[in-house]
Amino acid sequence: MGGTSMDNQVYTPLAVASLSHHDASATDLEEARFPDERAFLSSAREHFRGVLLLQTCNRVEVLVQGTQGALSDFLTSLGRREFRILEGVEVLRHLLDLAAGIDSMIVGEDQIIGQMKTALALAKEAGVSSNLVEICVEKAIHVGIQVRRRTNINRGAVSIGSAAVQLAENLLGGLGEKHILVIGSGEMGMLVAQALSARGLSAIYVANRTYERAVALAEKIGGRAVNLKDLYHYIQLSDVVISCTSAPHPIIHREPLREAMKERRWPLDQRPRPIIIIDIAQPRDVEEGVSSVDGVSVFSIDDLRVVSENNLAERRAEAERARAFIGEELEQFISLVNRIAADDTLSLLYTWAEAIRIRERDRAIHRLSGDDPRVREVIDDLTRVMVKKLLSDATLSIRGCAERGEIQAAEGMVRAITQGDGRCLREGGKEGTDGAP
Repeated sequence: MGGTSMDNQVYTPLAVASLSHHDASATDLEEARFPDERAFLSSAREHFRGVLLLQTCNRVEVLVQGTQGALSDFLTSLGRREFRILEGVEVLRHLLDLAAGIDSMIVGEDQIIGQMKTALALAKEAGVSSNLVEICVEKAIHVGIQVRRRTNINRGAVSIGSAAVQLAENLLGGLGEKHILVIGSGEMGMLVAQALSARGLSAIYVANRTYERAVALAEKIGGRAVNLKDLYHYIQLSDVVISCTSAPHPIIHREPLREAMKERRWPLDQRPRPIIIIDIAQPRDVEEGVSSVDGVSVFSIDDLRVVSENNLAERRAEAERARAFIGEELEQFISLVNRIAADDTLSLLYTWAEAIRIRERDRAIHRLSGDDPRVREVIDDLTRVMVKKLLSDATLSIRGCAERGEIQAAEGMVRAITQGDGRCLREGGKEGTDGAP
C-alpha cells in the first residue's frame, strides 16, 4: 500500500503499539506480555479515553484512543521500549490487516477474529473501552469476515495448532501409529486435537489442569483423558508432546522429565528413545533447559515459521486480493472515524443550542405563570423538537465535512452559528447537553 494523502487523515488521536512474530522471537514476546491484563487495562485507563489489549501466542497489541507520544511514554514508564507504535490511518490499516489474517504468522488463519472479539469483550467488561475503540475493532472484524468470504485466503489455512501438528509430521516423516500427548484443552488444544484426529494415530492422550475439560475434549476426538498429576508417565509413553496451556508458568520441568526419560530406554539401548516436545503456549509451558535432557528435542513457535512461509507461498495471490479489498474498505474506515471525531465539534453546537432552549423555555413558562406540569411538558417537548429540526441540516453538513477530512470547515460552521451568543456557550456546561445527537 502506498502512502496516505493529506485528504486521507484521521483527525482524532488514535495509536497502536505492536510487537509480533515479524520482529520478535517467542522469548521476546513472552517478556513483552502483560501477565495481569486487567491490571494493565486499569492503569492505561488513567492515561487514555479508551484502551484495548490483544495478546496471542505470536503478538502483543495495545490500541488506545490517544496520541502516539502518550502511548510511547506510557509504555516506556512500564519499561517497555520494544514496541513499534503507529498512529492515525496506519492504525486503521493495521487493524484491517490483522483481522484479515494478512499479518498472522499463518496467513489467513481464522483464530484472530475470535481473539479480537475476546479482547474487546474484556475491555468493555473492565470499563476501559470507548465508543471509538469499539467501532474501530468492530469494523476491522467485519472486514476480516468479508475478506474470508470474498477470497480463498483461509482455504486450507492452518492455525498455530495444526501447524504444530504439521511440524511434528515433517519431523517424524508421518504420524501414523504414533502416540501423541496434547496438554491443554482450550481453543488451541482443540485445534491441535482436531488436526491430530485425522492422522491415524495409535493413541491421543489429552491432559488438562481441569480433568473434566480433558474428558470433554478427548470424547470429541476419540482420545483418552489423563490427569495432569500423571503427566510424566504419559510423556514417557508418547512420541510427540504438544503443549498449549494458558498456565502462567512452565508445567514441564527438566529434572522430572530426565527421570521419566530413563524409562524410555530398552535394556540394551545406550540412549532413551527420542521424544519431540512442541511448545506453542505463551508464556511457555516448557522450562528452560529441558532441551538438554538426553533424547528430548524441543520446538517452539519460532520453529513454525517454515510452515508459515510455505503457507504464504501457496496463498500469495489470495493475500493480494485481500489487500485490494482492504484498500477499498480503508477509505470508508477513515470516513467513519472522522465522523466520530465530529461528535466533539457537534457537542459544542448542541451545548450552545441547549442553553438557549432551556433559557427561552423557562421564560415562556414564567410568562404563562403556570404551574401546570402538562403545560411545562408541552413547552419542553416543543422546544426540543424545534432545536432538533433547526440543527438537522447543519448537523449533516458538519458530519459530511468531517467524513471528507475537512475538520476545519466543520469547526468553522459551528463558530459561524454560535458566535452570536457566546454567553450561552459559556453557560452551556452548567445547563447540560440533553439535545446532543
